[in-house]
This record gives sequence, structure tokens and C-alpha cells, in this order.
Amino acid sequence: MDKIIAVVVTYNRQALLSQCIDALRKQTHPIDKILVINNGSADNTELWLHSQTDIEWITQENVGGAGGFYTGIKTAYENGGTWIWLMDDDGYPKEDALEMLLEGNDEELCLRNCAVINKEDKKSFVWKTNHYASLNDVENPVIKNVAHPFNGTLLHRKIIERAGFPKANLFLWGDETEYFYRIIKKNKIPFYTKANSIHYHPPSAYSYKNDWNYETNWKMYFYIRNRFTILKTKFSNNQPLAVMMYIGFLTIFAGTILVFQKTNKLKKMSFMLWPIKDAITNNFKASPSFILQKISSPAMQRNRHYFFNPIKNLKNSFILFFNPDVGKLKKA
Repeated sequence: MDKIIAVVVTYNRQALLSQCIDALRKQTHPIDKILVINNGSADNTELWLHSQTDIEWITQENVGGAGGFYTGIKTAYENGGTWIWLMDDDGYPKEDALEMLLEGNDEELCLRNCAVINKEDKKSFVWKTNHYASLNDVENPVIKNVAHPFNGTLLHRKIIERAGFPKANLFLWGDETEYFYRIIKKNKIPFYTKANSIHYHPPSAYSYKNDWNYETNWKMYFYIRNRFTILKTKFSNNQPLAVMMYIGFLTIFAGTILVFQKTNKLKKMSFMLWPIKDAITNNFKASPSFILQKISSPAMQRNRHYFFNPIKNLKNSFILFFNPDVGKLKKA
């Protein structure tokens, strides 16, 4: 018999987590297990979890959403989950969301996603979903070739057997996209969104036009670094194309800094060099605290990144990417 496990990753949002868990409890299609991955929350999440008798949970250090979903999917899979339903703590499914996801299709090798709807107006899509602006525009409940993981994403264990688990070392921003491309591009697994399966989510707040705080916004490091990993997965059969697309992304990103950012433009341009180098050299060691420490260091404050010659170092990094034996020869 099929076993359905819902996985929720949480960090410091106990009130939202409680709302999500309540919505899972009220599902019209029964869930066999609710599994919460607590990424070392410093609020009262741990205390609240101890008071719950009908859910299972794992507390680990804060390893970001990537590490959270790695642990959650791996644990659910190893515990015999047939269907694994994935979501963050800031969204919650409508009562019949799971029932609608499972309705009318027994195909196992198919990624299914809820329609991610603005929790405030209850009708508009949070992210681009074909040409539709709201649920009122949708005619066919099955919207093919659209999905927004991990927001009400339903995976069969056979998909995990083929694609593996998310990359925990990405930490944040892009881990779900890399995993998504691994499923649909590398393994050619079809995917769709069910418009009658609703997952409510806060409206998207990020815009490249917004002026971000250079001294505190450590997330931009992961945004820049992880994009290369995403593109290498998306274009797994053509790595030179992945490099070209990454260069294009960086060019556009630098342009948005110059055009839209109002503060610390030169510092932000200089900052980009660090995650770029780490992306090319597959360095996934940086943590939020390390990033903040590096940003506040005197060298960075003087606009001198810790690379003495950044252009030369980036050039050498690209050479190593295409010909790793060069690095081995130098070491020898």
C-alpha cells in the first residue's frame, strides 16, 4: 500500500509552521506521516515540536533549505515513503490539495506540483505560471511543463531512485531549481502543475531592482555561486554552454547593480568575484557567518577583495574547470 509522507522544512517561523501543520492535518486525503526538519531554530520551534504528538521531527544545525530538504527527502525515502510531499514552513496547502494532486493520474514517474497562490488574495499566482495571472484565467486544471519546487511538490520514490537527493552543500537559493533540472532534464521526467490543487504562499518579495544591503545580505553570495551549479545541471550534456550562460547571467547581474542599485555599487561589483571563483572551483564551504565576517573585513571594506589579481584568478579558475589536470601538474 502507498505510504504518503509530508516533509516540511522550518527555521525560526514557529507560528507559520503551526499553520502549515494544521493544514496538513486537515487534508481530505490522509497523510501517513508528517515529518518536520528543524534547521536549528532559535525561537520556540523546538519547544512547540516537543508538544506535538502526531508528527515526527528532526532537529539539526542550520544547513539552509538545501540541507533541510536533503535530510527530509532522504529520511522519508529511507522510511519507505511512496509519495513524498514537499513544502517550506511559510506556505500551507488548501484542505483538498493532496487529493487533487493524486486525482486522475496513476503515473509514478511524473513530478506534480500544487498551484502556488498568493495567500493574501487567494487567487493570483505567486510566480510566473505560463501566461496566467490568476486562477480565474485557467481553463484546464493541468498546466503542463510548469512547476515551482518545493512548494507543494509531490514526488514518487521512483523519481528519487533516478535523481537522487538534493545537493545539501548549496545551502540556499537554487537548490530546488538544481534538483528540478536534475529530474526533468537529466532524467526526462514529465512535470505539471494542478490548478485545482492549491498551495498558499506569501507574495514574492525579491526584485533585482530593490537596493540590497551590502553589509548584511549574505544570501547574494549563494545566489551568484549556486547559479553555475544550476546551469551545469540544466546543460549537463553541454558544459561549455553552461559556462557561456553563466557568463551571460553575471553580465546581466552586474548590469542590474550599475543600473538599479543605489548604494555601494563598486563594493557589490567587487563582492561578485568571490562567489564566482567559488562556483568555478566547486568550493561550497562558505556559511552565512563566514560570509558576513568576510564582508566586514578591512580588505573588503577597502574594496580590495582577498584576491590580489581577481581577473587573473578567475581566468585560472576557468582553465582548471575545463582542464583539471593542469592543477594536478602544478601540485606535482
